[in-house]
Amino acid sequence: MGMTDTSYLGGHFLIAMPNLQDPNFLRSVTYICEHNAEGAFGIVINRELNASVAEIFQELKLEWAEDNPYVDQKVLAGGPVDVERGLVLHIPAGDWKSTLIKNGELAVTSSLDILTAISQNQAPDNFLVALGYAGWGAGQLESELAANAWLNGPADLDIIFNTPVAQRWDHAAKLLGVDLSLLSTDIGHA
Repeated sequence: MGMTDTSYLGGHFLIAMPNLQDPNFLRSVTYICEHNAEGAFGIVINRELNASVAEIFQELKLEWAEDNPYVDQKVLAGGPVDVERGLVLHIPAGDWKSTLIKNGELAVTSSLDILTAISQNQAPDNFLVALGYAGWGAGQLESELAANAWLNGPADLDIIFNTPVAQRWDHAAKLLGVDLSLLSTDIGHA
């Protein structure tokens, strides 16, 4: 450990508090890929688009094997920035042309080679495909955290890759010992 600055949240989940009303982040769980003095970059992991991996293949003119097990996997809305941009969050990190971030074995890759591999049934063990990402300017995430807009804690691979999308928000908070239903803003309002 040693010199790590614990105020930076790379490799953490950012979990929206129930009172966070920004429609981009309402009840969201974001995997923070990178966070430093310049700002933060993350991928929302619990919002599905009405699009499947097969549609990404079509868009990129990639052929896929008929028995491809991934074609029906839903694509995630990774955040409000650069929504045309495809990003793959995956383990193991592997060796791809354009891996933007590696946090241990978890990596974020934006190059076509990983999508081609997925189309050819040579996918990483676990992956999510997202369009767009979430971004914060210098100091912005820190001030939102100070305003109690978010919970945060170390990311959990089981939630990213194995938990049904609809349950990721509750489960991520429960890992931190927080029951979001008890924090609901409706308490006391008849």
